[in-house]
Amino acid sequence: MPATLDQTIPRPDHVPRRRWAIACLLGFGVLANYFDRVNLSVSKDALNAAFGISAVTFGYLSSAYNWTYAALQLPSGLLLDKFGVRRVGRISTILWAVASFGAAVSTGIRGFLSARLLLGIGEAPTFPANSKAIGYWFPEQERSLATAIFDSMAKLSSAIGVPLLGILLLHFGWRWSFASTGFISIVYFILFYAFYRNPSEDKHLSEAERQFIAKGGAQPEDQARAAKGAPLWYLLRQRRVSGLALGFFGYNYTFYLLLTWLPSYFLAVHHVDLLHSVVYTSVPWLFATLTDLIVGGWLVDELIQRGWNAVRVRQAVLIAGTSFGLGILGTAYAQSAAGAVFWISISIGGLSAASPVGWSIPSLIAPKESVGTVGGILNFSNQLAAIAAPIVTGYVVQMTHSYVWAFVAATAILLISIAAYIFLLAGMEPVPEPA
Repeated sequence: MPATLDQTIPRPDHVPRRRWAIACLLGFGVLANYFDRVNLSVSKDALNAAFGISAVTFGYLSSAYNWTYAALQLPSGLLLDKFGVRRVGRISTILWAVASFGAAVSTGIRGFLSARLLLGIGEAPTFPANSKAIGYWFPEQERSLATAIFDSMAKLSSAIGVPLLGILLLHFGWRWSFASTGFISIVYFILFYAFYRNPSEDKHLSEAERQFIAKGGAQPEDQARAAKGAPLWYLLRQRRVSGLALGFFGYNYTFYLLLTWLPSYFLAVHHVDLLHSVVYTSVPWLFATLTDLIVGGWLVDELIQRGWNAVRVRQAVLIAGTSFGLGILGTAYAQSAAGAVFWISISIGGLSAASPVGWSIPSLIAPKESVGTVGGILNFSNQLAAIAAPIVTGYVVQMTHSYVWAFVAATAILLISIAAYIFLLAGMEPVPEPA
């Protein structure tokens, strides 16, 4: 059950706010992550000119990052629970910075593919690590907004990254657009190295805030338990873990369909050139950033703090937001670029409202010191979707010369996700500690 404000827990506005600085730091890391990802979608035509690639090849290239990213989700979750957020986070950040520079200097498709595979290795621990860190740093009543701060950066990166990287590409070429993400990653590494600590290690955390976090139901730090953690196979057998992972599969399938193919869709279907397509592309992502922060973050926490049933609030936003994602079907029949922007915004806006709720659930249901592993299971499912979406879309577009069936497939998958949330995740009860 979520903690409620009473006489034993200070009011949030009476407590120092170092925890929010940590949330913003993690958000900047996700922003750097996703600049790397949207960079490829913006650079499609430039890479075609440089290396000569077909739609199917681009689909494979878009998903290559996710092969290593997905393969390392379960191991990275186990490593996070054993070695901690700080140590794993430092190593992973260096790797993804090297990968960005590697893509910038690639002389052929094989070198570029290798850089994308390395990028997946480096960025694999990011979301499970952030989920684990938020569990340590935030009481349950603030966890949705804290999660939304880093999760929304995945959307903001497309809203501002597509136009900024597009302009950089047009003026300086695709190599400088990839090099720029490498420099941003180096900046994040310096900040993370200097500032991130767990609450028990942070000398700048006041005692009042430390007590507020602990009494509000934050995940306790338990080094003895961290050495063991809940067994992976035990967690995989849990119905609620399976329901969460299957539900998020649909979210990430639609997310990556749009992330990797949206500029190409506007160009091919609505004949919008690169310079103007970045504007159309940015609108849905900016709307998604707002719904992520306001609905999935602030509103959820506000209702819970006002005494609403925490489980029902999270259920409502998770299921309703994913249901709005079905608006992707409207994109299939949009007659204009403006109409497509409307339906895409409805879809990704609803999914983004549900996303921070979903990412807050591992820290709510996982056994002690197993949040990283549950987060790894969740993100492994996500990345299977991220691998499938660009490849399936590439084949569909090449065979049908249309995006209609690509959007229909995303709609069908989202219906399965909604059913998983309703029947498998259900009441979000905590997973029992293993014997």
